[in-house]
Amino acid sequence: MAKSRPPRARTAFGKKATSVTRAQAEPASRDSLIDQDIRDRPALTEDEQLLQSPTGDMSAYTRSDPWRVMRITAEFVEGFDALAGIRKGVTIFGSARTGPDDPQYVAAHETARLLAGQGFSIITGAGPGIMEAANKGAKDGGGHSVGCNIELPFEQGANPYVDTLVRFRYFFVRKTMFIKYSNAFIIFPGGFGTLDELFEALTLIQTGKIYQFPVILFGRAYWAGLIEWITSRLIGDGKISPGDLDLLLLTDDPAEAAQAVIDAHEAQAAAKGEAP
Repeated sequence: MAKSRPPRARTAFGKKATSVTRAQAEPASRDSLIDQDIRDRPALTEDEQLLQSPTGDMSAYTRSDPWRVMRITAEFVEGFDALAGIRKGVTIFGSARTGPDDPQYVAAHETARLLAGQGFSIITGAGPGIMEAANKGAKDGGGHSVGCNIELPFEQGANPYVDTLVRFRYFFVRKTMFIKYSNAFIIFPGGFGTLDELFEALTLIQTGKIYQFPVILFGRAYWAGLIEWITSRLIGDGKISPGDLDLLLLTDDPAEAAQAVIDAHEAQAAAKGEAP
């Protein structure tokens, strides 16, 4: 008698699983191969090692983790020392995958150039794409171009337009520098890392940790879906207050973005009794 066929596996959403995956059916892109390689290899960076759950010999963690705290402290000191001279700073975020022919690359360059011309240091993650555009704009505007690079499994290296380069092993140390030495964030279209920086800034503003700190979303069409979701779900369900949406400024104009930063800096200076 013929054996009955075993039931086909189902996915978490109840659909029948196929025997050929999408990755097998379609040629994998370079980015997808890198993404998979990151997930399939052992921890290599300091951030990864810090976040590993203890396994095996517990005494090894009592020896290694306290010393790692010393390295973290040293990284804070190095960052503070390198960036202490910044009095007017703007951090510009966006995708590392944005090419020089992309209109957003051009807009990031122009925004940074305008701000550099007004004496602002331009701070980025030092990578390619939007970061490169902003650092290049800072140089072309005669300003100070700063890069806060991060150790990654597949490090892209710093772009050639950075004057002051600080290398970090830990994301949370680097993120502290972005906030501490910036008077504003300008957020160009990007991915998870860009969203991470966006929502951290909004959280710090909402909870009163930083004040008069503009968060500018550049690219109305790109951010429209996110704003619609925030309005319909977060505000609609009462998870945030309607006024919280006023923390964001949307624009497609480099001049408007730059002016918003200039105005905010003047307000910050006035609140402190300082000259802008």
